[in-house]
Amino acid sequence: MDNELRRLLEGVRDGSVPVDDALLRIKKQPFLDIGCAKVDLHRAARQGAPEVIYGAGKTPEQIEKIARAMLDNGQERVLITRLSKEAADALSGRLPMRYFAEGRIGFCGEFPEPDGLGKVVVATGGTSDIPVAEEAALTASAMGSEVIRLYDVGVAGLHRLLGHVDEIMGASVIIAIAGMEGALASVIGGLADCPVIAVPTSVGYGASFGGLSALLSMLNSCASGVAAVNIDNGFGAGYLANMINHMAAVKPSENTEGK
Repeated sequence: MDNELRRLLEGVRDGSVPVDDALLRIKKQPFLDIGCAKVDLHRAARQGAPEVIYGAGKTPEQIEKIARAMLDNGQERVLITRLSKEAADALSGRLPMRYFAEGRIGFCGEFPEPDGLGKVVVATGGTSDIPVAEEAALTASAMGSEVIRLYDVGVAGLHRLLGHVDEIMGASVIIAIAGMEGALASVIGGLADCPVIAVPTSVGYGASFGGLSALLSMLNSCASGVAAVNIDNGFGAGYLANMINHMAAVKPSENTEGK
């Protein structure tokens, strides 16, 4: 994935970024200590995506302070996950933020134009899984992936999923989100020719043990190419899907020794 540092160096090469400006940005303090947090200012340069704020457990004041530090230091977009409606209301007017209640996501800035290798499909077993799916979909979108949503296509009515075979076969990566017995990931894994990220959700009756049964089913999937993230971890799935969707083929350096 092209990251911020690569773009900076390419800017120096083509003359759009002065050398002194580039040097200043590279030398800039790698993190900013604001008391309640140490904001990682170099994460985008290291990993291709900037730091994300985990909103749960933080006060609106802490979230505002962290987000403001990011924006003031040149970060164009700030993603805030697990943001409650109450905290979002408190931040209204204090941050240039849009709130997506279904996915509990706050987002500062504009969504980028998709520049991935293909499309990320986000599929859910049922409507009750949509909050986790929206967290995944919004995360991938905020990082530059085109997302297709296929909601309520679980195995209890398999014909619903089979009506979207074209989208499944055309994806570069699929996020399969399901509670109950978590069978959706295995079914999709048996159809798709791309990586499948399985997300177990805490949706289900008592013996689902808050998503543990779905997690174990996904870990024991007999379909190849399926890997699971933690229960309800839509953000982790969306982030990983975006990384996969931006992976370019890397050719090893040609070894000329002995020629």
